[in-house]
Amino acid sequence: MTRPDTTRPDMTRRATDPHAPTADPDAAGTGLPAAVLWDMDGTLVDTEPYWFEAESALIAAHGGTWSPEHARNLVGSALPAAGEYIRLHAGVDLTGEQIVDHLLDAVTARVGDHVPWRSGARELLTRLVEDGVPCALVTMSYRRLAEAVVAGLPRGTFTTVVAGDEVTHGKPHPEPYLTAAARLGVPPGSCVAIEDSPTGVASAEAAGMPVLAVEHLVPLPPGPRRRVLSGFDGVTPADLTRLLTALRGPVRHP
Repeated sequence: MTRPDTTRPDMTRRATDPHAPTADPDAAGTGLPAAVLWDMDGTLVDTEPYWFEAESALIAAHGGTWSPEHARNLVGSALPAAGEYIRLHAGVDLTGEQIVDHLLDAVTARVGDHVPWRSGARELLTRLVEDGVPCALVTMSYRRLAEAVVAGLPRGTFTTVVAGDEVTHGKPHPEPYLTAAARLGVPPGSCVAIEDSPTGVASAEAAGMPVLAVEHLVPLPPGPRRRVLSGFDGVTPADLTRLLTALRGPVRHP
């Protein structure tokens, strides 16, 4: 389901204003990436425990059981697919859409109480914004949860937000990342994507983007279009420039 972009005006100006300037392919001549596109759950914020808690509570209320292995299987998944997985594997007598709505309500409420930033992630995001690099949030969570996270950041931190209820094809399809690049007006191959899951990494790479793959709950194997790290601490915008230079390749549109 595609919904109108209701993000605060300064976060979507490039997407909605035809007279807004197109982003320079190298961040205004600095040599930095044209844009940095961030995954949310597990990457920018450590919300995966909130999801596991919400899943476990819902499933227990319906007499089922849930395991860390099942939860890991859903990391990075589009929410409709996650809802169907829970319905099929946990015996929850609800539709997939009802399951998703219940989980979103629970996780959004927890984020409203406390945003669990990943160590070093917000610091890197802040430095990128200070250096004039446009940033986008590209998440398979729905708009209402993304807005709850963005509300914990200074106004205008993200130029645009692409949420899971605003794309036809979720990750690992390239649509979410191609949509973000198009909204920013930058070539996908001049961006860097930051991800924590195999599904998200596959989506960004299919869009033709080099990826900073920051492991969290699931291991990420090495690959020719990614740099795999165990955390954000010490990562700088200059590191993303070096990654882009080393890994940039032709833009693909599968």
